[in-house]
Amino acid sequence: MARAWLTDRSVLSVTGQDRVGFLQGLVSNDVTAANAQTLVWSGFLTPQGRYLADFFIWHTPQALLLDVPADQASFLCTRLSRFRLRADVQIEETSLAVEALWAEDTAHDSRPDPRLEGAGSRRIIQAPQKDDSTSLEHYHQHRLLLGLPDARDCEYEKTLLIEANFDWLNGISFQKGCYMGQELTARTHYRGLVKKRLVPVRSDHGLPPSGTILFEGEREIGQMRSSIGMNGLAFLRREVWMKDIHHEGLTLTPCLPAWFREELS
Repeated sequence: MARAWLTDRSVLSVTGQDRVGFLQGLVSNDVTAANAQTLVWSGFLTPQGRYLADFFIWHTPQALLLDVPADQASFLCTRLSRFRLRADVQIEETSLAVEALWAEDTAHDSRPDPRLEGAGSRRIIQAPQKDDSTSLEHYHQHRLLLGLPDARDCEYEKTLLIEANFDWLNGISFQKGCYMGQELTARTHYRGLVKKRLVPVRSDHGLPPSGTILFEGEREIGQMRSSIGMNGLAFLRREVWMKDIHHEGLTLTPCLPAWFREELS
């Protein structure tokens, strides 16, 4: 059975008559696309277009539920609430939990992960009594092999969504109206200004810790992000995507997924 209680995720509830329009003006994806079968994955940015958080948006008849990183839950409640003004919106933390299912494991109330075919599905559950941290690690191994970013892979108030592949993984709508941080996101997309992206990497002898700066000679070419065992993600400059990278006796090999290679054409 390939499923895991994601103990590093929490669930926020957004209620009130104005909840859809409220979020629509703040996040990178089209909130109206969320329905009983469809999740929406979206970024939340600074006004300057830099990463603050990302989350999955669940539609229910009574609320929008936000599947968020647990360590960002309180921050997001506070930060999002600043924009309520006179809108009929209430934002609260809940006791609900998130379960991920993959490798053909499904449940009747799960919804497909919108980022990538093969990513599996997710569902909102009541928090189990047992914390199964081993299966959580299995989930993160699964996402790293697919090249799917997590909050730990993005630098707070620094990363551009396109650098973290939100454009290729269905995390940005380029047709919706204005949202916070849209100008830089759109400009980067339409002008092709991105110089680096988050790339899956592998090493047969382990990977450097998250935050490690990677060099080619004396030139900085990237930064290591999250990893488990031999697989991880790193921000890499475009010119090294097809090269082995050497760091303190380790050889890191970029492993570009099929959905990534369109950038090289």
